[in-house]
Amino acid sequence: MFNNSKLLITGGTGSFGKAVLNRFIKSDFDEIRIFSRDEKKQDDLRKKINNIKVKFYIGDVRDYRSVENVVRGVDFIFHAAALKQVPSCEFFPIEAVKTNVLGTENVLEAAINNKVKKVIILSTDKAVYPINAMGLTKAIMEKVMIAKSRNLTENETLLCGTRYGNVMASRGSVIPLFIEQIKKGKPITITNPKMTRFMMNLNEAVDLVLYAFENGKQGDIFVQKAPATTIDVLAKALKQLYNADNEIKIIGTRHGEKLYETLISAEEMIKAEELDKYYKISSDTRDLNYNKYLTEGISDISKIKDYHSHNTEKLDVEKTKKLLLKLEIIKNDLGI
Repeated sequence: MFNNSKLLITGGTGSFGKAVLNRFIKSDFDEIRIFSRDEKKQDDLRKKINNIKVKFYIGDVRDYRSVENVVRGVDFIFHAAALKQVPSCEFFPIEAVKTNVLGTENVLEAAINNKVKKVIILSTDKAVYPINAMGLTKAIMEKVMIAKSRNLTENETLLCGTRYGNVMASRGSVIPLFIEQIKKGKPITITNPKMTRFMMNLNEAVDLVLYAFENGKQGDIFVQKAPATTIDVLAKALKQLYNADNEIKIIGTRHGEKLYETLISAEEMIKAEELDKYYKISSDTRDLNYNKYLTEGISDISKIKDYHSHNTEKLDVEKTKKLLLKLEIIKNDLGI
């Protein structure tokens, strides 16, 4: 599928971008382009991987001209560039709009104009029933992708998405914070002990990207089935792994933070297709000519449940420890 082709990863120096790069650098791509704003991160990554097939481009998804330049000649795009820290997006919502919405519009428009084969966008659980600026902009990002896909055939640029919950040990996530607090002997700060989060690792996240590349149709959004744990259980599991006795301190919920992650809404579950490891949410292909469609609903939505981290498989401390032991950051610390 990828033989003699070129891949572009926007936001390629972030956690997701680097995970995608690490997987695909061993594939048949003859060139992988990394597009991001931070020259220091690019320089660090360039020195670390030292691979001539990887090309680095400085630019910003907010600037169409720089996006147009990097997209030219590309066959596949994984779009991970985003503002994704919930508190910062709350205080600077217009900046989130510029990157997450208008930046995505630039990437998709450049891809279509340059006849890119496939584009996969990275979305989040926070786009479902959004209560914060980060989630709102990601929800609009999904709508932008779906709207553009409606005007494209399967033989043109294919647009689809992946939607993730919490990814263990990704940049800005809670696991590295807890580990740092444990090592420094500080209290482990928990916002709410009953808060639940999906537990999936970066390798599983990349598997979902690959699945979307291979199986996606216009406007599809793919979601991985995943177990979840409470923040309290997560903290206790880390304490046991590090043989630590740090105090657990409850500090209260942050700006725009949810009690649990919802990956698929009840409205989406009506049309979601359950696969082996994933759900596929197909695009709504109806147009504005409402009189062509049935006025009756297709299902009693009151009987349909969201798919969220409160009603998925719940992990206890021992099962959480087993998952944590798969993380490189913990294996390196514990000498495993």
